[in-house]
Amino acid sequence: MGAGIFYFSNRESVPISGRKRFNCYGDGASSSLSEQQVRRVMYEIEMQGLRILPAHDPRTLLVKRVMARLIPVSGLEQYDWEIRVIDDPRKANAFILPGGKVFVYSGILPITRNRDGLAAVLGHEIAHNLAQHHGERMSASIGRNILLYSLSSLAAPIPGLVLLVQAMGGFVLDTVFDRPMSRNMESEADYIGLMLMAEACYDPREAVHFWRRMEKAVNAGDSAEIPEWMSTHPSHQSRVEKITEWLPKAMEKREMSDCQGTSGFAEHFQRALQSGVFYTG
Repeated sequence: MGAGIFYFSNRESVPISGRKRFNCYGDGASSSLSEQQVRRVMYEIEMQGLRILPAHDPRTLLVKRVMARLIPVSGLEQYDWEIRVIDDPRKANAFILPGGKVFVYSGILPITRNRDGLAAVLGHEIAHNLAQHHGERMSASIGRNILLYSLSSLAAPIPGLVLLVQAMGGFVLDTVFDRPMSRNMESEADYIGLMLMAEACYDPREAVHFWRRMEKAVNAGDSAEIPEWMSTHPSHQSRVEKITEWLPKAMEKREMSDCQGTSGFAEHFQRALQSGVFYTG
C-alpha cells in the first residue's frame, strides 16, 4: 500500500505533451548532478585537446542568438544558463545538461545550416530539460532495480543461476523497457522542441530538413544505422515521419505566436548574454 501511495503521489503530467508519468526526482536533484556532469565533460574536452570557442566567435554568437529566442518560450528562464561551443568540426552533437548547461559541437552547425535548423536541435535539447527526462530515467531505474533484485533473490537457491538471471534479466529489461522508454522520450522531445521553436517564431519545417541532412551525414560516414528496436533513439526516417505529422499543429502555433513580443524577449536575453549574465566560456 505504501508503494502505491508513493507511486501515485509522484505521478505528474509532462509539460506541452501532457503525457502522464512517474517521477520522484525534483529539478533540484537533477541540477546538482549536472554540476558533476559539467566537470566530467570539461575534463573530457581537455583530454581530447579541444577548446571552447570564445564568446565573440561567430559560431558562439549564433548559438546565443537562437537560445535567446528559445529560452523565453521554454518557461525555464530561472535556470543559470551556461553556453559553450566546442571547436570540433568532426563531431555533430549538442546537448543541454539539467539546469541549463549548453554544449554545442561546431561540427553540427554545417548540418543545421541556418538558425531555424539550429533551433530544431536546441529546441529538442531544451525539451529534455523541460520534460525532466533525466529525473524520469532515474525514477524508472528504481522499479527496474527492484524487479532485477527480486528475480535474483528467487534464483539464489540454485547455484550459478543468479549470475545468469542478472545477465539475461539486464539484457531483457534493457531491450523491452529501457530502450523503448528512451526512444519515447526522444520522440517526445522532438514534439516539444518543435512546438517551442514554432512559438519562438522559427520555421518548424526546417526540423524535417535537418533530420534528412543528418541521415545523409550518417550514411556518408559509412556507419549503418542501428535497427530502431536496438537503439535508444528513433530512426531518422521515423523522426521525419513523426515531425511531418506534427507540422500542421506547429505551423498553427507559429502563426498564433506573438512574434513581435518574442523578439522583444529575445532582445532582452541577447543583452543579458552580451553583458556576461550567461556564462559562455
